Amino acid sequence: MTTKILIIGACGQIGTELTQKLRSIYGNENVIASDIRKLNNDIVNNGIFEVVNALDYNQIEHLIEHYQITDVYLMAALLSATAEKNPAFAWDLNMNSLFHVLNLAKAKKIKKIFWPSSIAVFGPTTPRHNTPQYTIMEPTTVYGISKQTGERWCEYYHNIYGVDVRSIRYPGLISWSTEPGGGTTDYAVDIYHKALKEGKYECFLSENTALPMMYMDDAIRATVEIMQAPSEAIKIRSSYNLSGVSFTPAEIAEEIKKRIPGFTITYKPDFRQKIADSWPASIDDSCAREDWNWKHKFDLDSMTDEMLENLK
Repeated sequence: MTTKILIIGACGQIGTELTQKLRSIYGNENVIASDIRKLNNDIVNNGIFEVVNALDYNQIEHLIEHYQITDVYLMAALLSATAEKNPAFAWDLNMNSLFHVLNLAKAKKIKKIFWPSSIAVFGPTTPRHNTPQYTIMEPTTVYGISKQTGERWCEYYHNIYGVDVRSIRYPGLISWSTEPGGGTTDYAVDIYHKALKEGKYECFLSENTALPMMYMDDAIRATVEIMQAPSEAIKIRSSYNLSGVSFTPAEIAEEIKKRIPGFTITYKPDFRQKIADSWPASIDDSCAREDWNWKHKFDLDSMTDEMLENLK
């Protein structure tokens, strides 16, 4: 049977690159992109695109039936920093969009779901270094609370109703091709833009704030690989830890200085510092490496080369 994919939230930071990747694998006609608004971009112009509200069960159900969808990638969400400004809407969007898709799978209308979690599920009481797969999870942000709750529901729907749902806890994601989407780790994208345009950057996190990060190419590959893995290989149905590289603003600035000698950085921590302080500094993702052979390719050095080269 042909794999027919619906991506909800296809115009976001991850959705954009995921849509392009999935279309290159499964063909344009088999990957339906959807978002709440229609932008003038490659995603909309180079394949099937539908306007859909992730909170509207009937709209999603209609698209699934119309296109005979087998797999849904639910990428619509309000991210950490944005969610803090609008907690009620963040909870509504992040939770109810997930329920809609889980219930459609429970009703056997779709075969497989990908739903992203995040390192935001961890909190200040979580071991900060080499954070294990199974550990204390006491998130202190709306985003983190919604993702932790979502993980429990995914596991529940798998255990009770046999729903094939797969998830990874994304670290901070770094990409040159899409604008940041309102996350706490966005500085690591913005810094490259400002380095090239202005030769300087004012960072909203303090210089020694280490956070787990990943180059977008690795994150997209992980997403595709977990969905292509045989069902029996996916032993964790809440969400897998995923790790690439951990660094601080000072370390990323050093890498940029090697390539742009006059580059300077200053620090002016804002409300996002408190969010970053509640998250891990590094992640243990040995379960993902063991269960479905995950391997990251990009380190800070190769990522910096890619970012500056492509942004030029």
